[in-house]
Amino acid sequence: MGLFDRFKNQQKGQEFYCIVGLGNPGKQYEETKHNIGFHVIDLLAEKYHIDVTKFKNRALIGDGTINGRRVLLVKPQTFMNLSGESVREIVNFYKIPQERFVVIFDDTSLPCGTVRIREKGSHGGHNGIRNIIDRMGTDVFYRVKVGIGEKPNGWDLADYVLAKFSPEDLPLMEQGKEKAVMGVELMLSHGIADAMNRVNQKPKTMKKQKAEEEAKNQNEAVE
Repeated sequence: MGLFDRFKNQQKGQEFYCIVGLGNPGKQYEETKHNIGFHVIDLLAEKYHIDVTKFKNRALIGDGTINGRRVLLVKPQTFMNLSGESVREIVNFYKIPQERFVVIFDDTSLPCGTVRIREKGSHGGHNGIRNIIDRMGTDVFYRVKVGIGEKPNGWDLADYVLAKFSPEDLPLMEQGKEKAVMGVELMLSHGIADAMNRVNQKPKTMKKQKAEEEAKNQNEAVE
């Protein structure tokens, strides 16, 4: 029996949505690709004035309200590969139901800045998600995946995800993080289906954006 199964018929704590962003603690990891989940939590915390500094259940947490929903923002401090250790404690303590549990994390199978929302799925080689699945006993939980780009040939995966973004990728990643925030907001206010319909679209590439801007400028010049 998975951990969530124990809460199906319980009412305690069901007011909470638990929004977990994955990453590694420590200044040396702050700007790395693997910490996108932390970044999105930070953006949500700033936008909705939620203080995510309380240390509990081996995580930094903060509770507040987003779009009329009470949320618990979580940044596990157990390091990525043991994310499930902290997450299990939090879900168990707050009695979080399965349909109100969301995990935000980086994905190397998606281009930089692309965001995909999923209801369930395998770990896809992501060790943080792998550990959460192992500890929770299920792979059925909501995910917000933020693309960080495919690992280049010759790179070790660990070296790639623990590297910083190139200057060229930063604008796309900023867009991706903002889109992930929007995805969480939509999930809370309109549900998972609407969030997937509105968020799961490919972002425009910088090249395409530039071409559209040039075309617009030319049209304005003609007018």
